[in-house]
Amino acid sequence: MNKSTSTSSWRSGAVWGNLLVLLLLSLLAVALFKLQSGDWWIATPRRENWLGAALSLLAYVAFCAIIFWRSRPRPTVDDSSGTGDQAPVLVAYASQTGFAQQVAERTAASLRLSGLPVRLRALSQVDQELLAKTERVLLIASTTGEGDPPDLALSFVREVMRAPANLGHLKYAVLALGDREYEAFCGFGHQLDNWLRQHGAKPLFDLVEVDNADESALRHWQHHLGQIGGVTDLPDWAPTRYENWTLVTRTHINPGSVGGAAFHVSLQPTAGTMPHWLAGDIAEIGPRQSPQAVQALLDGLALDPDSTIRINDEALPLAEAISRSHLPTHEELSGQTPQAIADLLNPLPHREYSIASLPADGNLQLLLRRMLRPDGTPGIGSGWLCDYAALGGDIALRLRSNSNFHPPANGQPLILIGNGTGIAGLRAHLKARAASGQKRNWLLFGERNAERDFFFGDEISEWQSQEYLERVDLAFSRDQPQRLYVQDKLCAAEELLREWMEAGAAIYVCGSLAGMAPGVDAVLREILGDTQVEELMASGRYRRDVY
Repeated sequence: MNKSTSTSSWRSGAVWGNLLVLLLLSLLAVALFKLQSGDWWIATPRRENWLGAALSLLAYVAFCAIIFWRSRPRPTVDDSSGTGDQAPVLVAYASQTGFAQQVAERTAASLRLSGLPVRLRALSQVDQELLAKTERVLLIASTTGEGDPPDLALSFVREVMRAPANLGHLKYAVLALGDREYEAFCGFGHQLDNWLRQHGAKPLFDLVEVDNADESALRHWQHHLGQIGGVTDLPDWAPTRYENWTLVTRTHINPGSVGGAAFHVSLQPTAGTMPHWLAGDIAEIGPRQSPQAVQALLDGLALDPDSTIRINDEALPLAEAISRSHLPTHEELSGQTPQAIADLLNPLPHREYSIASLPADGNLQLLLRRMLRPDGTPGIGSGWLCDYAALGGDIALRLRSNSNFHPPANGQPLILIGNGTGIAGLRAHLKARAASGQKRNWLLFGERNAERDFFFGDEISEWQSQEYLERVDLAFSRDQPQRLYVQDKLCAAEELLREWMEAGAAIYVCGSLAGMAPGVDAVLREILGDTQVEELMASGRYRRDVY
C-alpha cells in the first residue's frame, strides 16, 4: 500500500468512526428530549427507573466509543528522505500487542542515527509495489497462537504472500518475536523468512529469534543494525548487566601477517565460579576507553578522577564513568560539575565475540582481530581487549546463549566451515565433539597465509591424528598466484559433500558475512539445489554464525 492509499484508508475509517460517535450522541439527545416532553411515557416510578438506567447506559456507551476511537492503534506512516539518491530502508512490523511496533520504531531510530533514510510501515501497509521499489527491508514479526500471524498482518499474507513475486533485487532481515512455550516458536517470522528466500530475496544476515523480549537477542539485532549502517557505536537500547571477569592472557598469534593482527585472549570470572555455556555461545564485552585518553580529558578539565558520581543509581568514580562512555569534547564538559558531566555521558555499546573454548577448559577464550579506524587507531571493542586492558585487570562480560548455533542434538556427521577468526566458534564445536567421542567431522577453513594465519593449527593437526577430524580442507588465499577461498574447496569436494548430506550431516558456518558466507551458500545451492538448502535450514541442519 503506498502512502496516499494508506492515508486515504485511514481518513475513511476516521469518517465512519466520527459518524458512529455522532449517531450515539444524537440518540442520547433524542431520548433526553422525549423524556422532557413527556410524549411517550407516563411518569411511573418503575418506568422512570428503567428509562434512567437506559439513558445512563447509552451515555456510557457513547463515552466508551469516544475513548476507544481516540486511543485505537493507528497505522504508522513515517518516512525520512535522507540525502542523495540512497533508497530508504523499509522497516515493517507485524504486531499483535504493540511490542513489535516499539522494536520497529527503535530500529528505525537506530538506522537514522547511522545516517540512513528510513521508511517505517505496518506490514498491512506493505504491498508488492512498495517492495518493488525497496532495496533493503527489515521485518519485525510477532507470532500469535501456534505459529499464526498477527491479525493486522493477515491482509499481507492473503494479498502479497499468496501472489507471484520476484524479489531478486531485495535484501532483507527478519527479527522474529515469540514464546518458546509454544510449539511453533517464532512461526510467522520463519514463514516470512522462507517466503522471502523462496522468491529470490537475499538475507542481510540470518533470522534473529527473540524469546519473550529477551534483551540479549535484541542486543544481537542492534549489533547487526550497526553493521547495516556502518556505525559500530550505536547506543544499546537498554543497559547491559555485566559480570566482572579477569583478563588472564593475551597473545598476538599472527605477527607479520598481511592481514589484521589477531589476538588469542583468555579470561576467568572474578568471582571464581565458572559459569556454564555451550559451543556456539557468545561473549558480550563491555568495552572501555583507553586509560590514557580518559586521564588526558580529566587533566584538561582539572577534575579529580576519583570524584564520586551516580549513574542509574550506581555510585562510581568519574574516571570509570567516562571510560564506559563515548568521549565528549573538552568544550562540551568545560565548567561542568562531575555529576553534570556524568549526566551528559552516552554509554559505549557492547561488542560480541564467538567463544572459542568450553567451561571444561577452565577459562573463557576468544580469538579476535584488531580492527582499525580510518585514522589508524584501534576500534573501541578490539582496542580495549587487544591494547588497553591490563593483564590481571577487570573485563565487563556477559554470556549470551546462541541457540541457533548450538551443537546438533544427535551424533550426526558435522561439516564445519569458516574463515579468519570464525575458527573460534568452530574450535568450540570441535572440542565438544572430541569430548563426546564423535569423530565424523569435516573442517574447511580459510585464511591468508599458512605460515602466519593457521589459527589453532597444532590443535587441528592433533585432532586429525586422533581421528576426531575425518577430513580437513584448507584454503590460504595468498599462498598461490590465484586467490583460493574456502568456498572453492567446498565446490571441489562436490561428490563428498553429497555423500555426507545423504548420511544426515549438518553444516555449520562461522565467519565473515561479506564474501565467505554468501560464497559458501551459493556453492551449497549450486550443488544441492535451493529446495534442499531451504529444507536444511528449516530442519536445523544448516546453521550460521556470521558477522
